[in-house]
Amino acid sequence: MLYAEKTGKIIEAFYKVYNALGYGFLEKVYENALIIELKKTGFASIPQQRIKVFYEGQVIGEYFADIVVDDLIVLEQKAAEKIAQDHKTQLLNYLKATDKEVGLLLNFGKKPEFARVIFTNDRKRINQSLDNTD
Repeated sequence: MLYAEKTGKIIEAFYKVYNALGYGFLEKVYENALIIELKKTGFASIPQQRIKVFYEGQVIGEYFADIVVDDLIVLEQKAAEKIAQDHKTQLLNYLKATDKEVGLLLNFGKKPEFARVIFTNDRKRINQSLDNTD
């Protein structure tokens, strides 16, 4: 599995945060706590990284990834009842719009759950760019 060791450590950090905070906070609270845990583990973690989406060489939109870890893995966080297919599709589209191949969907719902999403670069057909500047 692509980046199995890294994703395993990220999932451990996710459960540590969930076990400490429990259910019911806004996603931003979990994001802030997860950043602390990821940094303690030695990961370079960038919250709210801007990602531009291109079509035929032109920027057609942008979004902000919740967290990008080690410039390799996109984390999408939810505080929902449960992970829905729409959440997985959203993360898949984020991967399609970047050169990142692995995403983790982390749900801080009533019951903690996660999903791995993989979309390899050899399957991508659109131009992509990450932009850390405003």
